Amino acid sequence: MNIRSLTRGDGAVIGAALLLLIASFFPFFDYDGACPADSCTVSAWSRSTLPMLPTVHLLGLVAAGLFVAARLLPEGRKLLGLALDQWGLVLCLVVGWAGLWSLVALLAPDLDQPNFPDPNAKWVLAAGAYLTLVFSLALAAVGVLNTTAAALKAPLLPAPKPTPYGGQPQGAYGYPGGPQPGQPGPYGGQPQGGYGYPGGAQPGQSGQAGPQQAQQPGGPAAGGGAPDPNFQPFWFAVPVTRPLFGEDGAPQPVAELAPGTWYLAVEQRGQALIAQTQDGRRGVLQDTSGIQRG
Repeated sequence: MNIRSLTRGDGAVIGAALLLLIASFFPFFDYDGACPADSCTVSAWSRSTLPMLPTVHLLGLVAAGLFVAARLLPEGRKLLGLALDQWGLVLCLVVGWAGLWSLVALLAPDLDQPNFPDPNAKWVLAAGAYLTLVFSLALAAVGVLNTTAAALKAPLLPAPKPTPYGGQPQGAYGYPGGPQPGQPGPYGGQPQGGYGYPGGAQPGQSGQAGPQQAQQPGGPAAGGGAPDPNFQPFWFAVPVTRPLFGEDGAPQPVAELAPGTWYLAVEQRGQALIAQTQDGRRGVLQDTSGIQRG
């Protein structure tokens, strides 16, 4: 799970849901007349408006939570046959529809009580009613745009800047205090002078390869073509969470690449990249759009 997998659309949905929750604390009905009691306002948390609270204000939080869960949980999670972000979109539309009808479907509190003797006084819609309408419709709009607008699919948080030597952290190979050549590196890293590192072996030259670096039998990787003989290894980061599939063409991912982490591209096959994770696992990255090279 990585918070960098959240998109701008997810942030907009979360913001609209929080504003809708805040609107629930504002007066929905206000007494138009001299108030004979301690309080003459009714919010969404009052018993007379109780059906609106779970179907509008709290349901908006559930919708936002489903969008967040769709990004943070492993890809492919479904509920009753629908993906979590699809459920989030459905609930956003339900909230917008319910918020629209809340202005006309809710019954005002009963004025036929001894405490309210003024026959000319009445209950009127207050600020909370109009805020509920605006924020519920806003939630429905950003829920739809989150799944359709390309601008809202960009990462909510920017990817980290590359560090020297293609993104190797302080204390890694080639840095003071880091492992020396011939010693095991952190996270399955390559030793100094290894394949793809400064001073290491390049494609077409002999050199020490990292874990699982040898080409697996069975021809080109799934989703790609023949290997590019002019390819130079490089470090890269992904803008959003993306699956890494096995080179044998199996449909199940062997790993998941997360934003904010640098991975080594060791080979290119058509539009796909053969990537190696920090723990030495290797597979095919089929979606290379928007990656950041180190």
